[in-house]
Amino acid sequence: MAIVLYVAITATLFFFLYSFHRRQCCKSPLLIDWPIIGMLPQLLWNLSSFHDFITEKLKQQGGTGDFKGPWLTKMNFMLTSDPINVHHIMSKSFHNYVKGPEFREIFQAFGEGIFTADSETWKYNRSLFHSLFKQSNFDMFLEKTIHKKVRSNLLPILDDAAHKQGSVLDLQDIFNRFTFDNICSIVLGYDPGCLSIHFPEVEYEKAFNDAEESIFYRHVVPKSVWKLQQWLQIGEEKKMTKACKIFDQFLYTCIRTKREELSKKSKNERIIEDDQVDFLTTLIREEREEKVHDDMFLRDAAFNLFVAGRDTITSALTWFFWLVATNPAVETKILEEIKQNFGAKDVLGSEEVKRLVYLHGALCESLRLFPPIPFERKQAIGGDILPSGHHIKPNTMILFSLYSMGRFEEIWGKDCLEFKPERWISDRGGIVYAPSYKFISFNAGPRICLGKELSFIQMKMVAASILCNYRLQLMEGHLVTPSLSIVLLMKHGLKVRITKR
Repeated sequence: MAIVLYVAITATLFFFLYSFHRRQCCKSPLLIDWPIIGMLPQLLWNLSSFHDFITEKLKQQGGTGDFKGPWLTKMNFMLTSDPINVHHIMSKSFHNYVKGPEFREIFQAFGEGIFTADSETWKYNRSLFHSLFKQSNFDMFLEKTIHKKVRSNLLPILDDAAHKQGSVLDLQDIFNRFTFDNICSIVLGYDPGCLSIHFPEVEYEKAFNDAEESIFYRHVVPKSVWKLQQWLQIGEEKKMTKACKIFDQFLYTCIRTKREELSKKSKNERIIEDDQVDFLTTLIREEREEKVHDDMFLRDAAFNLFVAGRDTITSALTWFFWLVATNPAVETKILEEIKQNFGAKDVLGSEEVKRLVYLHGALCESLRLFPPIPFERKQAIGGDILPSGHHIKPNTMILFSLYSMGRFEEIWGKDCLEFKPERWISDRGGIVYAPSYKFISFNAGPRICLGKELSFIQMKMVAASILCNYRLQLMEGHLVTPSLSIVLLMKHGLKVRITKR
């Protein structure tokens, strides 16, 4: 009996001491910190409106607050949407904030690619990709790839839908297929033909989507839970294991095939104009004995480029067309700009779309309101004090809510919730510059996106081609809401009816 009483007293003392410790550590709580279960229940209860819920809570805390998970789970982090904090972490104190081992564990599917790597591994990846982007023949290859896909696949499918009166298309699915074919061609030199009139179900394209959705759940459940699911192969972890296996098999097959193709060619053979200059071909061709990239390196590089150049473009285009469809005045101005510059033309080239200032502003405005990557994660190496006054302990996890940053009056003004392309256009008719730590859709600091300009070119080419040729009518009663994924897609797609102009 005495032992039971002793254990009860000890447990009670621990309970109160630990509760006191958490209250002392949590100076700006985002949610109610319940004993034992922490703030997790309220987060899970509002999971269906996750981004808007977090935005409201951050506004109540002045832009920065603490989240505490269940006791002893280490599921604790600081959330911020304060651009001054973002600038401090991403630029001024860049070397003190890394992705870290826990990030790489959650994003296991990314391997050791540019998005998960730190220090020298990250520097090497970035330098390598930068050199590939800057190759003179790459811009031409990119434009030809996009131009061909728009003219040969995208426009015929939309034409077919327009001729079938009453036919409903899921525009997000169209963009998913379009960007998957494009990124396969650009990275692997292979077009899988996802975007065709028959809408085939491509197993590895679906697997890529499944893997990203499963990664999101690793952020909102304790590590012990998803680790147990991984060990037992149940739930989301079973889905992710299967998805990664399918997609890895696809990537390794492409790598093996590409090596075999290139080994048959003379090492001294010059790259002619019509030859492939996709990333995989270029990486293998440029290998030297002192730096040979093994298949795993190529796999990780390819996977990360898929994330950078596929879902981000899909997300941006989907939300852009929804915003344009719900703001007809903006659509009219975009069409007027295109007509004044180029008249009637099916597909514009990369140099031509650079002249479309209002379209550029509309895309920036869409990215501000619906950033493709809605949150960013960093881990502190050493202790620090943020410009907001919040104290950071070593190993503290920090989440930036990019979605919330686009909805703060303090950052964008009282009209921050309006879709207003004019905010990006100067009195002289040029693009207004916004610092990357304020407009963070393409990241900020040394990790700023290398493919920013290429992304705008692709989005403009697609947007101009569709808007010039078709009218889009949103399907009445269709629910538009963000999906729960690491990429901000629409949960139920974007259902529209198409008519020819």
